[in-house]
Amino acid sequence: MAVSREKKEQLVADYADKLSRSNAIILTDYRGLTVSDMQSLRGKIREAGGAYSIVKNSLAARALEAASLPVSEDMLTGPTAISFAYEEVPALAKVLADFAKDTEILQIKGGVMEGNLLSPEQISSLASMPPREVILAQLLGLIQQPGNGVAAVVNAAGNKLAATIKAYADQLENAEAAA
Repeated sequence: MAVSREKKEQLVADYADKLSRSNAIILTDYRGLTVSDMQSLRGKIREAGGAYSIVKNSLAARALEAASLPVSEDMLTGPTAISFAYEEVPALAKVLADFAKDTEILQIKGGVMEGNLLSPEQISSLASMPPREVILAQLLGLIQQPGNGVAAVVNAAGNKLAATIKAYADQLENAEAAA
């Protein structure tokens, strides 16, 4: 069944809107997934702050060109679905990588982030990154570390001074008691 020109223009506009709102896109080959697999995948992607759309390659190419995003010809061959990362890119990459590993059907073709092409290997690297909260906690720990060291030195000096004064006071008390 042929798709009307107006419908095609509407689809390209929809893709372009999703592209403009996303931090990155990841293209996959979904061939062989069942309807329940697709529903499960879409749910997990939504939880990760993204969206998943099956696209017509020629229309996706037009939308990507309109958005000035590069995509290799290999990524737009065969059945293609685009994952849009509206929030954290590593979270979306992890969902797709885990799903591809679990089902052994879904194949990651590549992606685009900040105008740069990503290979499937680079997407796997993104998927292995710790969550944003963990990275922020590690960064906070690194920032606090020098301050904790300074506090420990100042505290140790104060403790030594207090111990010296106490020892001197004890010595004076012993001297007075002996006299």
